[in-house]
Amino acid sequence: MNSIIQVTGLVNFPITIDPTVWIFDDRKQTADTVFAPVEVKDELEAYTKEASKHWDQEITEGAKVPEQSTKTYQKVEMLTGTFYMSLAPFIKNAEPKKDATTLLVTMANEEYAIPLEEIDSIFLLFCIKGKPLTEDGPVHIYDNRKDKEQTPIKNVQAFKIT
Repeated sequence: MNSIIQVTGLVNFPITIDPTVWIFDDRKQTADTVFAPVEVKDELEAYTKEASKHWDQEITEGAKVPEQSTKTYQKVEMLTGTFYMSLAPFIKNAEPKKDATTLLVTMANEEYAIPLEEIDSIFLLFCIKGKPLTEDGPVHIYDNRKDKEQTPIKNVQAFKIT
């Protein structure tokens, strides 16, 4: 199985994607954040509430020393976590041409078309319990507008912008 995915077609910059290195990428997300219901809220109000909550906690309880270092926690999370990566930044970096309308996903035996307008909702599952997808990978395609239990697109080999 090849873990490299090519992005070609009507793009200014054909690129290659290597999902095996995404475990170190800060843009990776968990299923809880990818499939969380979208809440529209006022950013200033949310910040004020969070700052007030933190201030109240500091006054009543005092400062707390973290029980586990952030570095150790992140290492444990990377070794045991299941992670997704948004496809949109990669497609935008390839710079689709003005007449491009569709992302064609090439799989082992078939092709699947996704309109480019929907690219912001597409996420790639690349790691389950800290391990890369080796059998039916290198990525599975999920739509975050649907639930987590959807049937993903598997055995992705290439992306072509048409």
